[in-house]
Amino acid sequence: MSSVLYDVPGPKARRISLIASIAGAVLILGLVAWIVMILAQQGIFEGRRWQIFTRADVWRLLGNGLGATLSAAALAAVIAFPLGLALCLLRIADSPIIRIPVRVVLEFLRGMPVVLMMLFVLLGFGTSPFIAVVTGLVLYNAAVFAEIIRAGISSLPKGQREAGLAIGLTSYRSRMLIELPQAIRRMMPSLVAQMVVLLKDTSLGYIVAYGELLRAVQVMADFLGNAFLFPVFFVAAAIYIAINILVSRLAVWIERRGSKKAAGGTAKAEPAAVEAGAP
Repeated sequence: MSSVLYDVPGPKARRISLIASIAGAVLILGLVAWIVMILAQQGIFEGRRWQIFTRADVWRLLGNGLGATLSAAALAAVIAFPLGLALCLLRIADSPIIRIPVRVVLEFLRGMPVVLMMLFVLLGFGTSPFIAVVTGLVLYNAAVFAEIIRAGISSLPKGQREAGLAIGLTSYRSRMLIELPQAIRRMMPSLVAQMVVLLKDTSLGYIVAYGELLRAVQVMADFLGNAFLFPVFFVAAAIYIAINILVSRLAVWIERRGSKKAAGGTAKAEPAAVEAGAP
């Protein structure tokens, strides 16, 4: 039995795959055990090092850092996505006078390190660290969003656009009503991945003295001492991972909800089309 893309593995191939999986699992478990042993030898798991999390001021400082991180990420995302959408439309415009300069700008923004843009805004315009962080995130991620959406539009069959133009839609309305909704739905995993990158890039605000989560952790470690460095960074990493998982789950829920609505709209349209065609 075979598939178009691959042959179904036989007993020997399945046995080799099982052995490789077991060997890989043993290797990973051995690596984890070695890391835990090294940390235990350094006294990382001593209770006194983790008792700091019973203090209200520690959680207050972490909460302030987390709030600053989420504030910068949320504002940057709200601005960057529509800006990226507008840049995408300009990037694929019919006129080369519009399309070529926008392409140059997008390539420049995508090639610039985010931290350099933050520093340029902070030092060149004398803004606050918050504005510098948000501006740097907006400029970089808007360019990436634009390219992601453009790739989604390019992946659509050419018949989609031709059908829109054939029924009398303008080029702009064909983009907005037919192509963009499909492109965004198709590229949703990439857009979500970039949202996660945007959230993690807020940690670069540490360099411009923005009080986000990483800076709050560093201040806390400097205040408490190096003995508490690992527990504090471990908790901060857990917070970052939890937020990223929540963002990914939210995106999956939105995608499924949109798919259900699209399927429901198609199901309602079919009986209407049958009735319209009935004598």
